[in-house]
Amino acid sequence: MNQMPILERRRIEAMVIKNIYDVLRERSGDEEAQAVVGEAVSRSAIEQGKSFAEELGRTPTLQDFADIQPLWTKENALEIDVISQGENHFDFNVTRCRYSEMYREMGLGHIGHLLSCNRDGDFCIGYNPAMKLERTQTIMKGASHCDFRYRLDTTEENTKEA
Repeated sequence: MNQMPILERRRIEAMVIKNIYDVLRERSGDEEAQAVVGEAVSRSAIEQGKSFAEELGRTPTLQDFADIQPLWTKENALEIDVISQGENHFDFNVTRCRYSEMYREMGLGHIGHLLSCNRDGDFCIGYNPAMKLERTQTIMKGASHCDFRYRLDTTEENTKEA
């Protein structure tokens, strides 16, 4: 399952989540529908991170994370410019995002950030809690690019937890 292109996985998930979101919105309003979808997708991202880490069989490094990036970029899902990569950092910009395009085409652009963007940091929680993502803008929210800045906290306290 972890080898399926992520774009295809997200498309399948979105087809189901769209109907769940619509029912929640009808019953409880837009704010509650977004809160529930956001929480559910967050939990899913953490679980997915754990699954990838378990498959690796050890605490993942940023290089391990970079090595699985092709699953997210497969089929030109993302166009990425790597700015800098080292043992404790991985900085890149996404200049085209087919996830964003797909959600807009599906009529889900208004919750695309919940379905995709918010997953990125949550994935780290399950994958390696010492990994942190800083991002100030996304294509989904109208920016020209997404600025991904991953850091690996190697302080003794965090490496014991991971």
